[in-house]
Amino acid sequence: MPVHDWTRVDAGLFHAFHQRWIISLCDLLNERVLSRAYFALPEQSIRGPIPDILTLNLASPKDSVEESDGGGVLVSTAPPRARLCKKTEADSYLTKASRVTVRHRHGAVIAVIEIISPGNKASRNEFRAFVEKSADMIRQGVHLLVVDLFPPGPRDPRGIAKAIWDEFVVEDFEQFADKPLTVASFDAGSWRAVYVEPFSVGDVLPDAPLFLKPETHVPVPMEATYQEAWQKFPAPMRKLLT
Repeated sequence: MPVHDWTRVDAGLFHAFHQRWIISLCDLLNERVLSRAYFALPEQSIRGPIPDILTLNLASPKDSVEESDGGGVLVSTAPPRARLCKKTEADSYLTKASRVTVRHRHGAVIAVIEIISPGNKASRNEFRAFVEKSADMIRQGVHLLVVDLFPPGPRDPRGIAKAIWDEFVVEDFEQFADKPLTVASFDAGSWRAVYVEPFSVGDVLPDAPLFLKPETHVPVPMEATYQEAWQKFPAPMRKLLT
């Protein structure tokens, strides 16, 4: 199923779809992707941007369960395939001076999945708050996966992934004019990395790596969850986009 043009409808309609997509992602991650050492929850509040999905780890370091144990897919330590990849060494001074361990009452926050909404780009303040808090989360060692179904605008002329990456190092990103939408995975390890996969309206939504540890990730089936959410979306609403 092709990705739809969500710029054709108002933000409220996208928000309704966005909420259903979050549930589909959580269900699939918990049922098929994550091992029993991890679980995903929707819309929990942690320091930083309010995330769409948290991947939490209940196990303590002494009692940790291997990711391949108890279900889920095997994790991969091979670098993800992506059209664009950037890496930079973490600033050890900043890490030692101000790093905060973010915890949730049910366990340590490992990773966040964020689906960009029009509200994230609605104003300069909202956009800066989102970018800065996303970068702060990465500095704290929380891995981040960002899905942006909206083309670059005046606040992110070169895309949301570059805007976040610029908080660490400013460098050119290859532009894909025919594929303005992106899914970007941030590895929050000592060598930070971002893997960006561009796509466009009408494309199949690419799957994306979700990092659970530095250089260790599982695949997130973005297309399958998008389809499931779309099929459950009210038919009159679907007609507005097809």
